[in-house]
Amino acid sequence: MALRASLRRLAQSVSSKPLNLQEANAALLPPKPLYRSILRAHRHLPYEMRSLGDTYVKDEFRRHQKIDNPLHIIGFLSQWKVYLDELPRGPGAAQFKGKKLDMTVLEKMSPEQLGQLYELMQATKDVWKPTPAEDGPDSKS
Repeated sequence: MALRASLRRLAQSVSSKPLNLQEANAALLPPKPLYRSILRAHRHLPYEMRSLGDTYVKDEFRRHQKIDNPLHIIGFLSQWKVYLDELPRGPGAAQFKGKKLDMTVLEKMSPEQLGQLYELMQATKDVWKPTPAEDGPDSKS
């Protein structure tokens, strides 16, 4: 379980403490195995979530292919590793509903990241519509 604690430490914002490249490098997966592991983990998600997730992962990895700044690479890989670790595994993943975005994460996002998040939100409105039971008793159709 010491590995899990180190991943949490690596996932912290660079602004909270200096990034130790040697420590981060030891805990990260190389890009291709990480990419494949994420797509493999998506197999257990509901179809709509898998379709949207696979497309998003492929686009993000394609966009970051030519990045050569070590801090950006480590940040990118560490955040995707955190995402992979939080994905449910096995047949029970079909009931996975996602999780709410932490406000501290939202506050640290750049304007470009906020724009991407907004675009993602707009794309998911058409794909993933919660049933009235999921909206709660006060929802109006």
